[in-house]
Amino acid sequence: MSTREELIADALLELSDALVEDFEVSNLLHRLVDHALELLDADAAGIMLADSSGTLQVVASNSHAVELLELYELQVGSGPCLDCFRTGQPVTPPDLATVRAWWPDFAPRVEAAGYASAQAVPMRLRDEVIGAFNIFRTREGALVDRDLRLARALADVATVALITDRTLTARQLVASQLQGALSSRVLLEQAKGMLAERAGISVDRAFTVMRDHARRHGRGLREVAGDVVSGRGLLPTSTHPSTHPGT
Repeated sequence: MSTREELIADALLELSDALVEDFEVSNLLHRLVDHALELLDADAAGIMLADSSGTLQVVASNSHAVELLELYELQVGSGPCLDCFRTGQPVTPPDLATVRAWWPDFAPRVEAAGYASAQAVPMRLRDEVIGAFNIFRTREGALVDRDLRLARALADVATVALITDRTLTARQLVASQLQGALSSRVLLEQAKGMLAERAGISVDRAFTVMRDHARRHGRGLREVAGDVVSGRGLLPTSTHPSTHPGT
């Protein structure tokens, strides 16, 4: 079994590979979520990136429930990702009472989803904040210091991978990357729904099947989703459920 240090090294190496290779934005963002669930004391995670107007958009999450939470966060204009994006600093409430005090509109939805902690770290390069990385826990309290520092490191590496052209501003670069991520998200949502209906499985399970299939065959997640939507190939749904935390 790999040690924590080996898992961290593997995660950073995989994310940093995007610096020198062509990569699919959707894959990168979902791998960031996966690594967070594997390495941090976290039960769920999601990512928001800013568009060209500086408005946050939901681009990745580990479950449909988390995606709905993040969309509600944007709807009410209150929550850890928004505060993190505005300040450029980690937002780590120490207990559930603080979550309720800071975000009275958002907190009830967090609790209803089964979480007792909601926090975020910025996705930033120097002074330019391009988004935020949301982390949810079923237990109260903030991430311990080593996990918080690791969360920031993972987010930083992913951010640098997104910003590959130093001749443009970070926001201009991310705007183009974001458009691709949003298009992928729409396609993924459509594919998840179609596969779930065809196979009689949950939407979250459908996503896991597509993600695992893409990894086993070395294909992009968007490409696999396109196959499902077009009907070019029906994915096998009898694969063993992923044992990854949070799926």
